[in-house]
Amino acid sequence: MKIIIVGAGRTGCALIEALAGKNHDITIIEKQKDTVDALTDRYNVNGVVGGGASQETLRAAGAPFADYLFALTPVDEINLLSCMQARAVGTRHTVARVSQPDFEADSESFAREQGIDYIFNPKYDMAEEAALCIGLPGNVKPVGVFGDLMQMITVRIVEDSPLAGKTLMQVGSELDVRFVITTVLRDGKLFVPDGSFRLEAGDRISVASDIGDLMKNMKALGIVRRSAKKVMIMGGGTTAQYMIRLLLAGKKNLTVIDTDIERCRELMALYPAVHVVYGEGVTADILEEEGISGVDAVVSLTGSDETNLVTSLYAWSQNVPSILTRVDYPGHLKLLHRVNLDITLSASEISVNKLIQFIRNCEAGDAPNEIEQYSTVADNKAEVLQFTAGHGFLKLGMPFKDRAFHLKKNTVIASIIRDGELEIPGGDSCIREGDTVIVVTDRKNHIENLNEIFA
Repeated sequence: MKIIIVGAGRTGCALIEALAGKNHDITIIEKQKDTVDALTDRYNVNGVVGGGASQETLRAAGAPFADYLFALTPVDEINLLSCMQARAVGTRHTVARVSQPDFEADSESFAREQGIDYIFNPKYDMAEEAALCIGLPGNVKPVGVFGDLMQMITVRIVEDSPLAGKTLMQVGSELDVRFVITTVLRDGKLFVPDGSFRLEAGDRISVASDIGDLMKNMKALGIVRRSAKKVMIMGGGTTAQYMIRLLLAGKKNLTVIDTDIERCRELMALYPAVHVVYGEGVTADILEEEGISGVDAVVSLTGSDETNLVTSLYAWSQNVPSILTRVDYPGHLKLLHRVNLDITLSASEISVNKLIQFIRNCEAGDAPNEIEQYSTVADNKAEVLQFTAGHGFLKLGMPFKDRAFHLKKNTVIASIIRDGELEIPGGDSCIREGDTVIVVTDRKNHIENLNEIFA
């Protein structure tokens, strides 16, 4: 496929990295020549220096023949105009990133009227993910819902976990649970474990569970989701504003701290029910004065990783049950993982997952056996893929225990959904036409079609 990416910020670079090695023809458009040169040196991509809203620049990048254009600059208006111009010269699919609430509110009608295929808002998406994570302990993070019935979560195994030191076979026999441990990340290395694999404290595992059994399974794993009524948000930007709306709808008691006095006044006027606090800097005194030790959750959403890390680590020292941290630089994650603070929020990671899912959904169309939903786990080393098995699936009706049903290395079928019922597969399971099949696999396998799961 020919793909054009306008804007080489964090999301643009993360998208290039995610698509690298998959035989795509990628061109990056960026105004800064040094940035273009650095990216073309590092990756097998083409580069054009210029603005993505210019038809001349778009033609130079090959937009008349492009399958996709992703407009990912920091400026909403440029992104929207780039998409409109690209469609005018013949690009097949266009996607625009927007951040401001005014654009987000009208995104569906605007996309329809201007022929833009997809408008996404990373700040709203981050706020939505944060709201979903509220109340979870720091070693647990939800990944996504697949087939409307399967929930995937990631869990860091702590010292006193009922999983530590046990093989997967022992876990299955000793715990009254219905789930699949699909991946294990240990010291940065990916494993797709079999029954003899022994889990250790510090492992980060991905667990696939029936949504109806999720709370029961979490309790069996020693995980308790607390009711979070009092929430403190550090940072009052657009993401925080989206989150305020979501949490007020859930009748949460909110405190918001920001270092911009004018922004504080705006939030006070918009949300009278929210306790808004002006603080010149992030200090223990301010956090203590606002009662951080008595809140149920702390969410650090400022634009500074360092500020977010300091806030979250202080919240951890005060035994706050649920802590969420915005992190833009991946290297900072290690600091949080050392104290079991795994609920991190990355706008670029969330956005890239959505964009790759969009690409794959477009490519699937009405064709059977192709990817319908996409996400990543294990620090993006593994993919979670959803398929619908069509008549062209090569091994319809074949039991999994059959020797001919041999999956690629580091690949597992996490669940099968048939007639509205979720099945955690075993040796006697099989795939029938029309089944929804959830597969977890190493990204290096490059699986694009359900038939490609086999060795």
